[in-house]
Amino acid sequence: MTELQDDEGGDARDETRWIVLVVRLPAQPSRHRVAVWRELRKIGALSLGQGVWAVPDVPVFTDGVGRALELTERAGGEAVSLAATGRGAQDGRRLRAMFTAARSADWTEFLADCGKFETELAKEVRIAKFTLAELEEEEQSLERLRRWHRDLTARDVFGAPEARPAGERLKACVTACEDYAERVFAALHQVPEPRASEEGTGR
Repeated sequence: MTELQDDEGGDARDETRWIVLVVRLPAQPSRHRVAVWRELRKIGALSLGQGVWAVPDVPVFTDGVGRALELTERAGGEAVSLAATGRGAQDGRRLRAMFTAARSADWTEFLADCGKFETELAKEVRIAKFTLAELEEEEQSLERLRRWHRDLTARDVFGAPEARPAGERLKACVTACEDYAERVFAALHQVPEPRASEEGTGR
């Protein structure tokens, strides 16, 4: 997380610098506008209006901003990149609040997917579906959650309140997946009991 306090311990976040992008693209074909929109949404850029986006001026956003500018240029569009701060303390606080609200929405979506993952694991345990194929699928889902958590953490510059419970929820998902893996291996290594007909014949 970016250090946003001054040397005396006071709140210096009102001086946060922002990169503001003003993007203009041809109306057609629409795929170019969609590609730029997706790239900016992917890095967590804040939409300030049609074709106007902002991100805190920190290194984690550099590559994504560069890709959006490249996509714009390739599509024959125009883009202006500006370094900015809020004109006043209130403007800076408002930008931070808007950006953090967007991150809160991201974390809420992440928490919902963690819930779906836990529900899916609980269902497989309930129906005793203990197979390697299912375990591999669940581990891939867990890895996706881990990557998502890393990405969200990197761009949550100001620390949304949902970040801490999201981290705890991910740990719970890891524990649940480890428990499921143990059940799968126990089932695979279980020696089947002989059938009654085989017991009677001594086989």
